[in-house]
Amino acid sequence: MPDAPHVSVMIRGWDVRANTTGEMTLDAARRAEALGLDGVLAGDHVTFYGFGHDGLQTLTAIAGVTSRIQLKTAVYLLPLRHPVPVALQVASLDQLSLGRFVFGIGIGGEDPHEFTSCGVNPHVRGARCNEALQILPRLWSEDHVSFNGVHFTLDNVTLHPRPLGKVPIFVGGRSDRALVRAGRYGDGYTGIWQSLDRVREAREVLDQASVEAGRPAGTVEFGMQFWTGIAGDRASARQMVSKAMGGTYRLPFERFEKYTPYGPAGQVAEFVARYVEAGCRHVNLIPAQATLEENVERAAEVQQALRSFFRG
Repeated sequence: MPDAPHVSVMIRGWDVRANTTGEMTLDAARRAEALGLDGVLAGDHVTFYGFGHDGLQTLTAIAGVTSRIQLKTAVYLLPLRHPVPVALQVASLDQLSLGRFVFGIGIGGEDPHEFTSCGVNPHVRGARCNEALQILPRLWSEDHVSFNGVHFTLDNVTLHPRPLGKVPIFVGGRSDRALVRAGRYGDGYTGIWQSLDRVREAREVLDQASVEAGRPAGTVEFGMQFWTGIAGDRASARQMVSKAMGGTYRLPFERFEKYTPYGPAGQVAEFVARYVEAGCRHVNLIPAQATLEENVERAAEVQQALRSFFRG
């Protein structure tokens, strides 16, 4: 029997015009820590269909009001930024949180206008990300870093402060390219909207990419991210997650439904447990509840149910 997975919950950043204050975000993070959740997640966009929230900024605030819980971006849109200022921001957050930060990155692309708004060609976002992933660990550990790439050029760059230790990098995505990226550069991989068959196939692609990069198979931790609605009856749970996902992605919920657990917490945990049995070691939950605090409370119920199924 596998061990219980590491369970994290998404906590939205603040926007007072959307009825979420900074204090509400911080209260939810404090509550997540008090309930024993393993981690909190922050999403990241600059202007996704007009809305944005900076994941590093959100977690920097949360770091100041928590002491134990892991902090993870899921996912930070790395190709939208230049790696040098990102390296400094991550190092500062790592020090502030005393090494609790996990840098979850991805390339996005669902809204190409987000990239063109930032002066980035969306068609090269994967290549930009790959170069940044080569640069960041060097900036965190070396002096006088130079790099001559297609998208980024560095000449004799030294950055301080540096992280307290190694910052784990978790690569998110659905495609084989994301899996190869994780196998080459990542410490973890987080999938989304995948069937169990795809999970098994993805683990093989990930291990092959790791070996080709000179790393042992199994080096990269495998995990999954799930949107979810949690309520006593499945109809109400489906309605809440359908509304939230439709409003976010501007796509019919039916396109996501078979990958999306909803219903009572125990049923959600049963759905997720099949992925844990298939090798997922971390689980990121994005509940679509009415409030941030309720998101945290329901995620903790799912975590407890998973612990009853597995060791730990």
